[in-house]
Amino acid sequence: MGKRGIRMGDGRSIRVWALAAATLALAACAGTVPEPRTTANGPGDRPWSPSGLPLPQARPPATVPARIDPGINRPPPGLEPVIHEIWRTFPGRTGIAIRRIDGNWSLARRGDEFFPQQSVSKTWVAMAALDALDRGQIALTDRVRITPDDLTLFHQPLAGRVQREGNVEMTVAELLETAITGSDNTANDSLLRHIGGPDVVRRYVERHSLGRIRFGPGERLLQSRIAGLEWQQRYSVARNFQVAREQVPMSVRRMALERYVADPDDGASPLAIVDALTRLARGELLSPASTRLMIETMGRTRSGPQRLRAGVPAGWSVAHKTGTGQELAGTATGYNDIGILTAPDGTRYAVAVMLASTTASIPQRMAMMQSVSRAVATYHGQ
Repeated sequence: MGKRGIRMGDGRSIRVWALAAATLALAACAGTVPEPRTTANGPGDRPWSPSGLPLPQARPPATVPARIDPGINRPPPGLEPVIHEIWRTFPGRTGIAIRRIDGNWSLARRGDEFFPQQSVSKTWVAMAALDALDRGQIALTDRVRITPDDLTLFHQPLAGRVQREGNVEMTVAELLETAITGSDNTANDSLLRHIGGPDVVRRYVERHSLGRIRFGPGERLLQSRIAGLEWQQRYSVARNFQVAREQVPMSVRRMALERYVADPDDGASPLAIVDALTRLARGELLSPASTRLMIETMGRTRSGPQRLRAGVPAGWSVAHKTGTGQELAGTATGYNDIGILTAPDGTRYAVAVMLASTTASIPQRMAMMQSVSRAVATYHGQ
């Protein structure tokens, strides 16, 4: 190299030489010095550190499978046999349907047949009224005048007030509350009249493709036909209707009632009802505000406390609507309850229990309905 290459007095040059010599020595011992790699370049490559030593290969994060609710896509095991046994052993023609609102299954017995609704049909009046509200056609604050000529028959607590005061004004909101929670026939017919009559409800059902749900001609005409009578307004006072009905020959009454049960003007299938309740709860039939109002109002229903509501344990809530038809010679018709059952964890079920005709006593009818809602609660989550 010559003296010009190594200057013993130059400390910097000595250090460079020493570092180069050390590197060559290491290379001689270990072979070719690997080129540092810090990233994997393809399948099978492992990451390398600058020192040339491979780093431990990182393991992919453990995947924890999401818990799938077993009740979303199929009925809980055991529920359907229990419902079938309840249906099979109860006397009379019975329809039962259950649908999980937050899932993809339903089950039914006589689910597609028409059953008399009776006051269950107030559900569709209320929904058609709220639809008219959503469309800007009416307001909850609208005042509706009710006179003695507007009274109906059977359960109508409002009639006493009308008879005392002569004329009564109620808002749409008050009529809705009274018709659903108290099942008042005059309140319901007054609300129906305000929105435009039965055809408005029928168009609502048709427009939303609710399926096998009929709406009758209104309380007065419907109940008169069932009894073999033609409506007269005097029937709305006291027990005039019952007195007139008792004068109808038994054969005429029986024929009229049997014709009604076989092909009811206000008929609906249990499956169509639970499908409609499901769509209501999902917000598909009304605006969010009207959906909330409808379900909350049904949650305040006072009629039928020993039907579906009485079968669920504490912590469950029930928003429902009952129906009760006429009786003849020990046979009851149109004894119903439909509703939305909500579990403590928020899971919802639509349930319809419809009794077209039965000779069972009232306590037996209520116990049967309780057994259906109790079964839903018992098998929930399984």
